[in-house]
Amino acid sequence: MPGPDKITLRRPDDWHLHVRDGSMMAAVVPFTARRFARAIIMPNLVPPVTTIEQAIAYRERILRTVPQEEDFNPLMTCYLTDTANADEIARGHAEGVFAAVKLYPAGATTNTDAGVTDLSRVSGALERMQEIGMPLLVHGEATDPEVDVYDREAVFIDRVLSPLMVEFPVLKVVLEHVTTEQAVQFVSESSERLAATVTPHHLFINRNAMFESGIRPHMYCLPVAKRERHRLALRRAVTSGDARFFLGTDSAPHAASAKESACGCAGIFSAPSALELYAQVFNEEGAIDKLEAFASFNGPAFYGLPVNEETITLNREVTSHPPEVTTTEDDILKPFFVNEPLQWTVQGD
Repeated sequence: MPGPDKITLRRPDDWHLHVRDGSMMAAVVPFTARRFARAIIMPNLVPPVTTIEQAIAYRERILRTVPQEEDFNPLMTCYLTDTANADEIARGHAEGVFAAVKLYPAGATTNTDAGVTDLSRVSGALERMQEIGMPLLVHGEATDPEVDVYDREAVFIDRVLSPLMVEFPVLKVVLEHVTTEQAVQFVSESSERLAATVTPHHLFINRNAMFESGIRPHMYCLPVAKRERHRLALRRAVTSGDARFFLGTDSAPHAASAKESACGCAGIFSAPSALELYAQVFNEEGAIDKLEAFASFNGPAFYGLPVNEETITLNREVTSHPPEVTTTEDDILKPFFVNEPLQWTVQGD
């Protein structure tokens, strides 16, 4: 495989991350803190993070799990509900507590029963966010049960996101974890106030991965992986140099007992090797020189934050993937591609 044997980047950030809480949080946060300087923390706990007080407390719990030798800044988000308080959201943003607001359509994914049932119910909050330049982070899936699971992102764009962008013409929006060529096209043809995160797993797998030699729950996430043409469209997008696409792992750990059950629990735990996997994708696409912008520059530019001063070096050498992780409560977490070789490694590991 052509390409350099080593690449040094400004230290990257993860613009979409789930760390859960309690013993699971303690087990997973160090993986992100070793690679990324900052991460946008998803607020879908039970109960969800909807107030300044909850966000401050959650951030403090996260920081207590960061290894002493690591410098890591969790950026907190507010979970949008039908009864969202626009004043609380604006005050949280002004005080530097909330970096953004997360919109989950009610019932779309894990712990989203308290999500938004109709955008008209949150128009006041969205108007205030537009006024103060606060980003809205969107889980872009329609929840109408009549919509095919593989069409939910495209339908959401047509029915919800496109009208939203018209109604709120200066609102900054991130379409999270895009999975389709329709999403890529929509973002590419929109203004710079719309951006998108792309996960490592959606760059590696298509929908067949969930059914190879039986049901493979550790390949199940929401939005689900789509057809191969969509995977290839995502690869073209992230390696295009378009600054509206940036890194967001959507690493979402679940105990193996929850994944390997009737629920299946949507989410892929990619934090232990996400950066190395992104490097593999960019190298395979002959665009390793564009990895730094995707991982380290585009996200800060959208959020109006400085680029990290520190650097991180990756070497192109085969190494073993991090093994299963066990929490202090004996829950087992199985990382994405567990026990399979990695093509890149972070120098100093």
